[in-house]
Amino acid sequence: MRESKEFILQKDIITEPVGEGVTRQILGYNDELMLVKVFFEKGGVGDMHSHPHVQSSYVESGRFEVTIDGKKQELAKGDGFYVPSGATHGLTCLEKGAVIDAFSPARKDFI
Repeated sequence: MRESKEFILQKDIITEPVGEGVTRQILGYNDELMLVKVFFEKGGVGDMHSHPHVQSSYVESGRFEVTIDGKKQELAKGDGFYVPSGATHGLTCLEKGAVIDAFSPARKDFI
């Protein structure tokens, strides 16, 4: 896998649709780490899924109902969540916002 540039400028970042009311931007990565910003419209859903990557996420804005292995929690700006490898997780956007996701190792399927 290649690496991202050292400096990532907002004007150069590609925004790609990943679902109804959901888009993402890849902010930086190498084989071991990836940072992704995901934008959600109200009602947008990150479908329940699992992956071998460890994930740590930060709610940059908005409100979300996050489910991790059957446990639900409403989160708002400034909150975060951690997803262990293999845990089933997803979220629903309650108020338009964005989440910053960090993955280790990088999500090669996103490139």
